[in-house]
Amino acid sequence: MSAFASSRSNPFHSVLRVILLVVGVAFIASAPLHAQAVAPDEDGSVSVDPELFETLEYRQLDFTRGGRSTAVTGVVGSPLVYYHGSTGGGVWKTVNAGQSWDPISDETFEAGSIGAIAVAESDLNVVYVGTGSACPRGNISPGVGMYRSTDAGKTWRHAGLPDAGQIGKIRVHPKNHDLVYVAVLGNLFGPSDTRGVFRSKDGGETWEHVLAVSDRTGAVDLSMDPSNPRVLYAGMWAVRRSPWSIDSGSMDGGIYKTTDGGDTWARLEGGLPTGVMVGKTSVSVSPADPDRVWALIEAADDEGGVYRSDDAGETWQRVNRERRLLQRAWYYIHIYADPVDVDTVYALNTGFYKSTDGGRTYERIAVPHGDNHDLWLNPEDPSVMINANDGGANVSFTGGRAWSTQQNQPTAEIYRITVDDQFPYRVYGAQQDNSTASVLSRGPGDFYSVGGGESGHIAVDPRDPDIVFAGSYGGTITRINVRTRIRESIRAYPDSQTGQRAADMQYRFQWNAPIRISPHDPDVLYHTSQVVHRTRDGGHSWEVISPDLSRADPATLDYSGGAGITRDNTGVEVYGTIFAFEESPHAAGLLWAGSDDGRVHLTRDGGGTWIEITPDGIPESGVVNVIDLSAHDPGRAHIAVYRYRQDDFAPYIFQTSDYGATWTRLTDGGNGIPADHFVRAVREDPERRGLLYAGTEFGLYVSFDDGARWQPLQLNLPVTPVTDLAVHEGNLVVATQGRAFWVLDDLAVLRQLDSGAPTDRARLFTPAPAFRSGGGPAAFFLYLAEAPEGEVAIDVLDGAGDLVRGFSGRADADESAADDDAVTLSQGLNRIAWNARYAPLFEIPEGIVMWGGSEGAPRVVPGTYQVRVTVGDWSDTQSFEVRADPRMETTLAEYREQLDLAKEVGLRIADLYAELLRLREVKSQAAEIGDRLERAGHGDDVARAATELSERLTAIEAELTQLEGEGGQDALNFPGRLDNQFVVLYNAVAETDRRPSAGARERFTDVSPGLAELLEQIEVTLGAELPRFNELVRSKGVPAIILSRDP
Repeated sequence: MSAFASSRSNPFHSVLRVILLVVGVAFIASAPLHAQAVAPDEDGSVSVDPELFETLEYRQLDFTRGGRSTAVTGVVGSPLVYYHGSTGGGVWKTVNAGQSWDPISDETFEAGSIGAIAVAESDLNVVYVGTGSACPRGNISPGVGMYRSTDAGKTWRHAGLPDAGQIGKIRVHPKNHDLVYVAVLGNLFGPSDTRGVFRSKDGGETWEHVLAVSDRTGAVDLSMDPSNPRVLYAGMWAVRRSPWSIDSGSMDGGIYKTTDGGDTWARLEGGLPTGVMVGKTSVSVSPADPDRVWALIEAADDEGGVYRSDDAGETWQRVNRERRLLQRAWYYIHIYADPVDVDTVYALNTGFYKSTDGGRTYERIAVPHGDNHDLWLNPEDPSVMINANDGGANVSFTGGRAWSTQQNQPTAEIYRITVDDQFPYRVYGAQQDNSTASVLSRGPGDFYSVGGGESGHIAVDPRDPDIVFAGSYGGTITRINVRTRIRESIRAYPDSQTGQRAADMQYRFQWNAPIRISPHDPDVLYHTSQVVHRTRDGGHSWEVISPDLSRADPATLDYSGGAGITRDNTGVEVYGTIFAFEESPHAAGLLWAGSDDGRVHLTRDGGGTWIEITPDGIPESGVVNVIDLSAHDPGRAHIAVYRYRQDDFAPYIFQTSDYGATWTRLTDGGNGIPADHFVRAVREDPERRGLLYAGTEFGLYVSFDDGARWQPLQLNLPVTPVTDLAVHEGNLVVATQGRAFWVLDDLAVLRQLDSGAPTDRARLFTPAPAFRSGGGPAAFFLYLAEAPEGEVAIDVLDGAGDLVRGFSGRADADESAADDDAVTLSQGLNRIAWNARYAPLFEIPEGIVMWGGSEGAPRVVPGTYQVRVTVGDWSDTQSFEVRADPRMETTLAEYREQLDLAKEVGLRIADLYAELLRLREVKSQAAEIGDRLERAGHGDDVARAATELSERLTAIEAELTQLEGEGGQDALNFPGRLDNQFVVLYNAVAETDRRPSAGARERFTDVSPGLAELLEQIEVTLGAELPRFNELVRSKGVPAIILSRDP
């Protein structure tokens, strides 16, 4: 057996290195994980100091439909607490039985794919997580080993096995939380010695390799006898993934058992499949009777099925052989013994199945989503459970009759990203094992599907964003009218490709085949198989405009799974296809095509002739995943290539500026993107040449110098596979495989940063254009070399240089106070948001009974504005635009008219509340003086006079504002008074993007005299009554009422 010691370093601070020290048969491994670019003085990969942009933040779009989960667990004794692991989105925890979920691994984990989770029964604060899902579909993501928490997921440390690849199961000794066993499936893409069962006796500090079968056969399942934890059963499985196949099974797979805690193991037979290939194997010991052991086994020659042992594995009988439990075995095959009833067992496949007759027959239990991968049963009450499937995790207290929702888990796996030109723009993507999705880029998501299916590209008609083309596997492509929801298939060649061999297909359409609308003629639509298809009539007819542009190696076009037990041909493994395709925005008919087997072609005449432009340095059979055509030069392009499914995790980005005649590789594993961060996407900024963005398996990177150096742009984005990027409207839009959609709004800052930008002085960045309404607020970015010692003045000026809004910045500003103009500033990059409004004209006093309300700050007129910042002796001013909502047809003159009336109404409200507060001040002081004098024995004449004065003022006050009730919906019982009428009028004038209506002007005309009359009454009353009251007070030798201004 082999011993492994673990250590952890942040993946963004060191390169992967493994040091092996051989001592007899043991070796110790120290393996810091994936590396992020480090400081310039260490490896020269940083060209811009991160201090200049590290406080920028991504925001997640409002799309919370759950994505795939293959790992769940509950907590014994805490029926409301559960954990689930996303296949790309990290670890999540609920403390309310799935009513809400929180991510708990974002701050620490260096991979998003989760394969197994276990809570120690002896200490419920100890949680182990194995990264790398072991349900290996075509877009599988590798893990980086084990993690351990000792505070129920609040903090984590890396706990070894960094080369484990995929981890299938974790079992913790019920009495010793430091004794843990892990089923390591290993590297799916090549041979590896890090496979089998590993044991740690010190909580993951060191590991022993206690069961090793071969460098291709790993462990996918583990079951521990709860009555005797020294007895464990392991399901061993050999599986290999390539881009064109998933091959499951070997002669040495099956069930292995130990009775001495893992020191020795024996392969079980006694009725189990022998002499044939054995594939994925799941095993479960019954807590109700440890002699009862269940197994669900994939095996050749129709020997697979549910096997049962009643003598702890000595002998077995097959009790069920139904295909519904065995279909797509490599993706499913999971079995779970009921903890209470020895004859009850659960099996997971596309459906969720339960047997109560010793495994012979099964009933299907409805779950929120199909494709089931994990199950935890509460050992005290098995009707309490959590299930993982391709839609996320769901909790049941009723044995599966009702489940918690999956609509609160933003863990969708998105294949590609598309944006449209609406305002605000919408973001589109296809979600794995779900539908396509369209969501708003800002605010409530307003989600709807747009045809196609789970895996395809999406193209939106630039003339009408309600016309959307979307794809899926097998050549599926649909046209949908979002308004009418009319959907039609426009497949170029409607054959059945499911289950077929790629070599037998007329057209090899990949699971994720490109769809593009010509930027020059929106009637032209492209779809690709191994050839380029084009339609000019909305998909009624298609023409082929290219030869086969792939390598079409016959060895890669056979049945997927043909070398294993179970074939699986869905389109994922269809190979030798055009996987990336673009038409130049500069020239019609200039088409670029990249294949998933490593070829790149170009045509300048719309497909008449094609030339191969494959880079010399491209890896053999690498997948050309993205072609990004530069907005700056028609001959300039970047391509992202990956080859991880052939055991090559290197990053490949290539650049050409001469139509592919020559290429330069921009990533060598040593210039910022680590050597094992394979790249999925690359985009060049359309506004700044040479500003490049790269999405990798383990994070996001930026280059400020045309790819010479790369540095992290991870910021607050969780570590998750970045599958696609789009640069649109000054935003970086991100698709992820496990955390849905994200947007980085503030590219204006990055666009202004050059290599070597100084950090020893203050800098005010030119703001990006802002919108008066409908878009995000204006953002001012101020870099400070050190925290300010005094006040920093931040002023917004209009085109004439007049003050619109002022902010006061300090290092210790109290932003929780009522002062909206106070902002906290610190050393580094600061963001100050401005809502494109003037300072409030009025403030509604606390306690006012009113239906509705208002912030009292009118919007500015669209135009050019300035922001001026003064820090001590230093000052800088930058101009920027405030734009109108482009959906509106309001003219500048009409916006000015609106502002003028809004100010006029708002100032009337300000006068109303000023007089109301003055009136209340008089009442309060008069009552206080009268009460004080009466208590001091000076008689009650002052108190009576105060009451009389208060009654006169209260009569006016009651006309100004409602005095009954306490706020909120009391306004429905006690009608609003004059202040409510003015506030409603103000909102009608100020909170729109139109000129004031005739009705608003009429209402202003009608309501103004009443206010003027009441304000006059206040002046008259105070002018006549207050002097008399003060004279009486002074006669008692007491100071009179003092107001903030003279009555």
